[in-house]
Amino acid sequence: MRLRSIAPLFVRALILAVAVANLGSCSSVPYQVRTGTVRTSTLHDMESLNMDRAAPILIRIYKEERTLEVWKQDQTGKFALLKSFSICKYSGKLGPKIAQGDYQAPEGFYDITPDQMNPQSSEYLSFNIGFPNAFDRSLGRTGSFLMVHGGCKSVGCYAMTDYGMEEIYGLVAEAFQGGQAKIQLQAFPFGMTAENLVRHEQDPNASFWQMLKTGNDAFLEGGQPPSGQPPTVAVCDQRYVFNPITIDRDLDPSGPCPPEIIGQSPMAYQTRDQFAQKIRQILRDH
Repeated sequence: MRLRSIAPLFVRALILAVAVANLGSCSSVPYQVRTGTVRTSTLHDMESLNMDRAAPILIRIYKEERTLEVWKQDQTGKFALLKSFSICKYSGKLGPKIAQGDYQAPEGFYDITPDQMNPQSSEYLSFNIGFPNAFDRSLGRTGSFLMVHGGCKSVGCYAMTDYGMEEIYGLVAEAFQGGQAKIQLQAFPFGMTAENLVRHEQDPNASFWQMLKTGNDAFLEGGQPPSGQPPTVAVCDQRYVFNPITIDRDLDPSGPCPPEIIGQSPMAYQTRDQFAQKIRQILRDH
């Protein structure tokens, strides 16, 4: 006997509930179980870059360039670019995700853990980005099921081709198998150059993007730990702070940043005016 003839009202109610739950986010309905694959050409790249197959990784996303990068730790302990993938589709426009149903793909600093992996995704393969994080929650931002996934269609997610997602998923899975507890994902509106920020300086999100550039620079240019390491990310005063000096208390994401952090180098904490002045100086030097 067909399910429809047994309980048509229940089935329709279940479908409606799933649709409502996923409004403004990507579907997580279970489907066929799959596994990722790290391809032979990528393994050869690891060898040439002196990277162990089980070494930790980091993911960087650029909306405007429609690019997802996988960085991997080499045998010196630094992270280097392993491979770039084209983003097939993301929904929304440049700017952060604010609320459930706005169809925006998130921007910011997120952590992926093993329990966020979904080998049974209806979108081929997927992992949850981790939105909302502490920064998002401090601002009352809402949303759920924001993913990197296959399928090349997006409702607030970063959608890859199935072929690309198969290898991205494989790289993430092997890093977890190698002992990495969490993988940092950095999602940017565009390449975090001073020129790009000046190009968008009239955008309402300009101060938010300046803050993201601070984290970008903490990874690429220096600070503690040295460049080439994912920055330690914390939140206070409803803003990201990067590589903060260790203090003996937890930070309140909505409360003021303590003097120990504000008094650090500008790499850890910058006001909008301080950052704008730095960008102008960079452009003059060029």
